[in-house]
Formats: sequence, C-alpha cells, structure tokens
Amino acid sequence: MNRCTLLFALLLVSGIAHAGFDQSHASWNSLLHDYVVVAPDGLSSRVRYAGLLANRAKLNSYLDEVSNVTAAEYNSWPRRERLAFLINAYNAYTIALVLSKYPSLHSIRDLGSIFESPWKIKFDHLFGSLHDLEFIDHSMIRAPGHFDEPRVHFALVCASVGCPMLRKDAYTAIHLEEQLEDGLRRFLSDRTRNRFDPTKQELQVSSIFRWYHDDFAKGHQASGSVTSLLRQHADDLADVARERDVIRNQQFEIEYLPYDWSLNDAK
Repeated sequence: MNRCTLLFALLLVSGIAHAGFDQSHASWNSLLHDYVVVAPDGLSSRVRYAGLLANRAKLNSYLDEVSNVTAAEYNSWPRRERLAFLINAYNAYTIALVLSKYPSLHSIRDLGSIFESPWKIKFDHLFGSLHDLEFIDHSMIRAPGHFDEPRVHFALVCASVGCPMLRKDAYTAIHLEEQLEDGLRRFLSDRTRNRFDPTKQELQVSSIFRWYHDDFAKGHQASGSVTSLLRQHADDLADVARERDVIRNQQFEIEYLPYDWSLNDAK
C-alpha cells in the first residue's frame, strides 16, 4: 500500500469514527413522510399507527440512534441542534409508547393509571439512563435557561387530536426557526382549536395556552403574556378584518377550549 492510499484509508476511518449523530434525522424523516397524513387544509395531521407497528424495526433503529448519543456529545452541539434533537426524540418516543399498546387503546391516557401518568412511564433510554417523556419535556426542553422557547408547545406532539400537528418532516437545526414559526401559525389558524366568537367578543383558544401560560410570558418575541402573543397573531386567529382588529386592540375575553385526548389515528 503506497503512502497516498494509506493516508486516504486513515482519513476515511477517522471520518467514520467521528461521523457522530445524523443531524438530518434522515431515518425519522422517512418515517414521518410515510406514516403522517396531513389534513387537506394543512393545519392538522393524523398518524398511521398500524403502518408504523408493522414497520416497528425502522422506528426502533432511529430510537437506537437517539439512545446512542452521549451527554458529552449532546452538550457539544449548538443550541438549535440540541433542541431539534430533543423535539424529534420526544415525538418518536411518544409514538413508540402508543405502539406498545396499539391497537388496544383509544387515547394515550389509557396507558397511564391512577398512580402514574403516561408521561411518567420510564421507557426511553437517553444519555445512558432510563427516562420518561416528562423528563425530556420538563427537565430538558422547558427547564429555565435551557431554551426558553414556548413555540415547542406546537412542535411536541402528545398523540392526540387536540395537540398540534405532527409534521411530515423531521426538525433540523438548519430549518428549526421556520419550522417552529410555521407550527405556531398552523396551530393558531386551525378553527377547531383556536377561533374568535364575535357574538361573545371572545377568543376561544386551546388549553395549551392555559397549561403553559408562564412559558409564553418569557419566551418568543418577548411577548410577555399569552394575551400579547395572541394579539401579535391576529391575522392567524381570525378570518375577518374587523375581528382581527378586535384581537389586535385586545378587546376580547379569553376562553380555553376543552382538549380532545382521543388518539390521532389515521385509520
């Protein structure tokens, strides 16, 4: 073997050894493309759980990629890579949790019990330890000072009709900003979950805004409050100019709508 060939071989081996995690999330992206069904209006989606169950090996392969990431590797990534990784991991583990009992469930809450919510079931391996979905959400994504990004509430999906749509593409660092903003605007534009009632001068919005009120007070565009954030997105929340003006001028009361916990199954 001549010196040039040897050098090339060493560089190739070195490149493979340090390739690290696939930040394009290609395998997860492929699953989303194949098994997520977006509604005709583009504002919501359902999941073909039966198809995913039949192709569980491919999902497990992606989750293996996720679980093989070390804490040191994760901490070395830029902010956007870390957040995209956690959003995708959360959504993939949520689907895996649903598949653990599918089709014998009507809601993700059927997986819990009086003593344990489904979000506290320890089953996902992350950074060498067994964790639950609540750990990813509360202790990593929403922990004060980590990301302070309330738009994640329109990216993290709870396998329910009432939750924001699961995208057909994986979150990636390079597209994260536009994906988060797109998710927020699609969710606000869905009249089944957010709408203005002119007869009551009432802005009826998802319970997500009540549950995570404090997050919206400190995050995106320094909104300062749920009300301020909603005012900024009047064009998404109403279809009539007069109603948009009412929202912009804060001449409304907020009513939180009931949350639909039925499984977002595309049967």
